[in-house]
Amino acid sequence: MVSTYDVIVLGAGAAGLMCAAQAGQRGRKVLLLDHADRPGKKILISGGGRCNFTNIHTAPERFLSANPHFAKSALSRYTPSDFLALVESHGITWHEKTLGQLFCDDSAQQIVDLLLAECAKGGVTLHCGESVRAVSHADGSFKVECESLTAQSTALVIATGGPSIPKMGATGFAYDLARQFGLKVVEPRPALVPLTLSGDDVLFRELSGVAAPVIASCGAASFREAALFTHRGLSGPAILQISSYWRKGDPVSIDFLPDAAEGWLVEAKQSAPRSHLRGLLRAALPDRLADTLDEKLGLTGTLANIPDADLRDAQARLAAWQFLPNGSEGFAKAEVTIGGVNTAELSSKTMEARRMPGLYVIGEAVDVTGWLGGYNFQWAWASGWAAAQAL
Repeated sequence: MVSTYDVIVLGAGAAGLMCAAQAGQRGRKVLLLDHADRPGKKILISGGGRCNFTNIHTAPERFLSANPHFAKSALSRYTPSDFLALVESHGITWHEKTLGQLFCDDSAQQIVDLLLAECAKGGVTLHCGESVRAVSHADGSFKVECESLTAQSTALVIATGGPSIPKMGATGFAYDLARQFGLKVVEPRPALVPLTLSGDDVLFRELSGVAAPVIASCGAASFREAALFTHRGLSGPAILQISSYWRKGDPVSIDFLPDAAEGWLVEAKQSAPRSHLRGLLRAALPDRLADTLDEKLGLTGTLANIPDADLRDAQARLAAWQFLPNGSEGFAKAEVTIGGVNTAELSSKTMEARRMPGLYVIGEAVDVTGWLGGYNFQWAWASGWAAAQAL
């Protein structure tokens, strides 16, 4: 028996739940399907279990895409203030951490419960634990065949995300389905992911667990946040941010002393000639990191015995220390995916496929990727809302 709906949404993550809820509340008969045993599994692990559900500094330039203008329409029509109003309407208390990041005071489960309540308000039919066996299209209608049900509708929404965090069940299903219907896909790669080190940089892996506030740069992009050394390489917010801009073969530059004044080492020589570089570094950085940098710089003895030119060179290295990552920790550790369904295939207003009427793609499945800190959730809410307005 084939059940008929107005809309079938594949994927009960952030974007899918939002889209289903909004479409249902607009009077559409909606079926929401997910292969996982419960909805919103990636929401539950986000933000250390408290869900960094949006960022008040959301702006199109904080998203990466082959078309940097694509996200403007949806983001301008459904803003962080809109989602925050929804959060508050459910009595969820929240707080701002650094850099505009908003978190639940209690638990990420509250955001999942909010979305499920909104789906219930819209009469959405939710089925979890349903693996899609086949999707087809004929005579203006999509048919979705699962293990225990078959459904059809004139509108199909792909909201199954990208392949990041496969242990949560993430796959490249969205891309396979998009290609099935003739949509082009920008090659996906891990984003917001730790980077790995080898060669001359291996010494820094011995600092596993050491963190420091830095400025990390790659190309024209730079982020001032904490960097963390791991047993495999580099992590921490600054590195996760820069990883979205990094390509294999690119160096990553670290400013270990972002607040240091120009010429500070030469001035230190003049004011405290008997001091050592290691002592100065230890005063500003964790001891283990200071010792490693001192060892790599190789300037021994008191500052008085070191030529000014060598001190200026050391300062320049500390302000732009070059690492050459040999890779990343891949999709297994990536928070999101860069790439996805090519935005040229979609309407930026409705998220509908230009060449396949009735097919919509939203959330992480699209080639739109935000910075760390709630931006990707805001894209999920905005793109899901935009599609729902057209359904």
